[in-house]
Amino acid sequence: MTSQQSDMSFARRTAKNSVSGTISGIAGCIVGHPFDTLKVRLQTQPVHAPIYNGLIDCFMKTLKWEGIGGLYKGVGSPIVGQMFFRATLFTSFYQLKTKMQIQIIRAKSGGIVQYRNVFHAGYVITKTHGVKALFQGLIPTIMRDTPGCAAYFGEELWGVIGINKSLMSVGFYEVLKTVLTPSNMSVANPPTWCIFIAAATGGTLYWVITYPIDVIKSTLQSDESDKKQRKFKGVVDCARRLYLEEGGWRRFFKGFSPCLMRAIPANVTMLWTVEKCRIILDPYF
Repeated sequence: MTSQQSDMSFARRTAKNSVSGTISGIAGCIVGHPFDTLKVRLQTQPVHAPIYNGLIDCFMKTLKWEGIGGLYKGVGSPIVGQMFFRATLFTSFYQLKTKMQIQIIRAKSGGIVQYRNVFHAGYVITKTHGVKALFQGLIPTIMRDTPGCAAYFGEELWGVIGINKSLMSVGFYEVLKTVLTPSNMSVANPPTWCIFIAAATGGTLYWVITYPIDVIKSTLQSDESDKKQRKFKGVVDCARRLYLEEGGWRRFFKGFSPCLMRAIPANVTMLWTVEKCRIILDPYF
């Protein structure tokens, strides 16, 4: 194979992975976002005057106060974010998502509802505090995604970015899929049950590894955009104060139940979709 042919092959493979990753990411968002909303609200509600007594109470109050649409607050930003699958860009999209998801908490705590939708939130935050405010929580986002992606996605995520497959052989999903696929079948086209088990296990492991960092990320992103009014100075200060002032190590697993409930359906949907999309797209790439 010539250098030019190799470059073309790489470009086609990257394009196929990008399209598959985008479609599967959107599917995963649609299935998993309601659980994510409950998770973020439980993570960020006031400790000393909580609005929700637990997962079920949070779910029921969300339906009562906001209807089914309340579970999909801020869903537009992660869907748009799927088209720009990078940790730095995702930070800004998840910053807007978090702001939308926690508005009801501020309203019920006597605060003011500031944003009409994710686009209005982005406009107001940028206009008032500059573009930097959109990247509030960038460091914990990178800290969460770096170890987690190796354990969870393997080639499915990093293939989109363009990293060689051999570098991601440690990906937990990829390892499980390879082990579980019957010897008479191709790993490139594994049976559905194999995808389900590998995706569910990989997704669960991802959150077990990274959840405490996710709590810090959500806490920082829900803090004030104005630096002068922020409660936390950064990642270390946030982690220290959450531990000392808000319940010790248990504080870092607040909202863990909806997170685990989300892990299986959302991740199975996403990984199944990406596998099938790549098969469908094979003739075109």
